[in-house]
Amino acid sequence: MLSAAKTGGAMELRYTAPIAGIVLACVTFVALLLLGNDAVIALAVLFVWVGSLLVAGLRPPERPSVVVEQPRERDTMRKIIEGFSTPLLVTQSGTISIANRAARRMLGQHIIGQDARVAFRQPEAIHLLAENRSGTAMVRGLVRRQDLWQFNRHIVDDNLAVLELVNQTAEADISRAHTDFVANASHELRTPLAAILGYVETLADSSESLDSPTAQKFLGTIEREAQRLQSLTSDLMSLSRVEAEKHDIPRELLALDRLTERAALDAAGSTRVERLDFDFKQPAQVHGDRQQLEQLIRNLVDNALKYGHADTPVKIELDRSHDGRAVLTLSDQGEGISPEQIPHLTRRFYRTDPGRSRASGGTGLGLAIVKHIVERHRGRLDIESALGQGTRVTVRLPLASGEVDSFANEDAGAMVRRSSAATARPAQEMS
Repeated sequence: MLSAAKTGGAMELRYTAPIAGIVLACVTFVALLLLGNDAVIALAVLFVWVGSLLVAGLRPPERPSVVVEQPRERDTMRKIIEGFSTPLLVTQSGTISIANRAARRMLGQHIIGQDARVAFRQPEAIHLLAENRSGTAMVRGLVRRQDLWQFNRHIVDDNLAVLELVNQTAEADISRAHTDFVANASHELRTPLAAILGYVETLADSSESLDSPTAQKFLGTIEREAQRLQSLTSDLMSLSRVEAEKHDIPRELLALDRLTERAALDAAGSTRVERLDFDFKQPAQVHGDRQQLEQLIRNLVDNALKYGHADTPVKIELDRSHDGRAVLTLSDQGEGISPEQIPHLTRRFYRTDPGRSRASGGTGLGLAIVKHIVERHRGRLDIESALGQGTRVTVRLPLASGEVDSFANEDAGAMVRRSSAATARPAQEMS
C-alpha cells in the first residue's frame, strides 16, 4: 500500500496500485500490436489507460464513521434513572415505557405500559399531558388525600417525554403552619391590646366622673393585660430562638439536679414553694444550654402548680436510666387531661381549657417551647394523664459521656456485690 502526505500533516492521501487494471491494459496493448495497429496509437491507449487507473486510485481517506450511542435506548435510560430517589417516568407516544424504583413503589408495578393519562387521573396532570409541551402542574391527592406533588414534564422529542414527581407536602405543611401561627399570634396579641386601649380610652374620657375604686379596677385590668402581652411577646421570642438553634447541639456540662432545684424554686416563688416535693434519687450531669433547660423546668413547674389542685404537692423526681439517660419527672394532682387531647398539648397556642389558661396568665406556648428544647437536646418528652388523678410529664436527656461510664461501673459493681453475697450465703449455711 502506497501513501502520500501533505507537509502540514493535516491530511493524508492513500491509494492501492491497481495491479489488475494495469495488467489488463498491457494485454490490450500487446493485442493491438498483434492486430497490426499503429504502435503509437497502441502506446497512447496504454498510457491513458494506466494513467487513469493511477489517478483514480489516488484519493483522500474516508472519514471514520462516528458511532453515536443513543442515550435514549430503553435499557440505558432505565439504568440511568433507576437509582434516583425522586419518582421518574419515561413516556413513549403517551404510554409509560419506563418507571424507576421510586415511581413503581409509589404508583405500583402495573403502571408500565399504561396510558399516562390513566395512571395520573388528576385533571391538572391530564391537561398537561394532553398538550405537546414541557411544563409543570401541581397535583393533590396523588397518594394520600393531603399530599401535594409538583408534576414536571420535559419533552425529549416528538415521541419521548420524561415525567418527574416532586413531593411538596412538607413545604405546604410548613407554609400552612406559618400561616396558622401568624393568625393565632395576631389573635392573641389583639385581645390584650383591645382591652388596654378600651380601658385607657374610658379613663381618658371619664377621668373626672370615675370614682377612685373604679379607676383602680380599670388600672388593674390594664396592668394585667399588659403583663400578659409582655409574657406572650417573651414566649414568642423564646420559641423563635429555640427553633433557630435546634440544629446546634449544646456542649456545656451541667449538673441537672442543682439546675432543676434552682429553676423550680424560681418558678414557684415564695407563695408556692411549700408545694414542691423534691426526690432526687441520683445526681446527673448532661450537656445542655443552661438558659433553655432552666426555662424548660420553669414552664413545667409553673404548669404543674397552676393546674394541680390548690394545696396539693407537685413532685419533682430525678433519676438515671439504664440506657444512659437522665430522667426528670414532674407529677401534679389536678383534674387531668382527656386522652384525645394529649397528642395536641405541644402545639402552639393549644389549650385544653382556654378560659382558665387565659385567666391564669398562660400564653399557650409553654409546652411548645418545652418540646423544642427537648428536641434540641436530643431528648424525649412523654406526657401521661388520667382524668381526676393528675398529669405526669417525663423528660429524658442523654447523660454526659463520663456519667454514662461511671453509671455502668456502678451497675457492674453492684452486680459483683450481689453475686458475692449470693456465694457467701451457702458457705455460711454449710459452716
